[in-house]
Amino acid sequence: MSTALSVEHLGVVYDHFYALKDISVSIESGESFGLVGESGSGKSTLLRAIAGLAPVSEGTVRVHGEAVKGSKRSRSFYRSVQMVFQDPYGSLHPRQTVDRLLLEPLAIHGIGDAEKRIARALDEVGLGNGFRFRYPHQLSGGQRQRVAIARALIVEPSILLLDEPTSALDASVQAEVLNLLEQIRRDRKLTFVMVSHDLGVVTHMCGRLAVMRGGAVVERLTSAELAGGSVREEYTRNLMIASKGFVKA
Repeated sequence: MSTALSVEHLGVVYDHFYALKDISVSIESGESFGLVGESGSGKSTLLRAIAGLAPVSEGTVRVHGEAVKGSKRSRSFYRSVQMVFQDPYGSLHPRQTVDRLLLEPLAIHGIGDAEKRIARALDEVGLGNGFRFRYPHQLSGGQRQRVAIARALIVEPSILLLDEPTSALDASVQAEVLNLLEQIRRDRKLTFVMVSHDLGVVTHMCGRLAVMRGGAVVERLTSAELAGGSVREEYTRNLMIASKGFVKA
């Protein structure tokens, strides 16, 4: 398999504070890779650094072997890499209809055939054309997140960065959205990088994962090793105990 995404010795510094220090990970094409850790461990900062939303002070990001240095990202980068944020309401413009929200990335990237692409995107995430002219406040949390996923998919990326994509949703809706994401990954042969505080979600969705603490990777595991409790770091064991329902305390 080829490498879809890699970061090499990546650092992010805010006012002399290292939010990320010497991070290196490599993710293969078609793989779903997880990032776990306590709040403030740097997992979401890593996603934002990859996406160009956090100031990269050192190191290199590579997408399909091509180096992207610093925080500058090209238009072609965003055709390949899209991000789905934690809060679907906060990431959707409240005064734009679903139709406008989906049309905007097509216009930015100069992609034609908007009618067909919007219809396909909505159908792919389980929403019909009847949702096209609704506003975000007229949708449920799960429906808003489906729109956010459709917006990311509509430019046909190869890599999705998923920052706690279900944590803002009711428990009854979380499984539906996770199953949708997994189906889309398989159908499109996408590469996922998923941040989650829920170890059960990561074990279900990801084949491999990195455990982060204090802006650094402290352990690398397969999901089978995590599920079986085959961990080396006490920090990881504590995460397992803290993750509700994952293991018995």
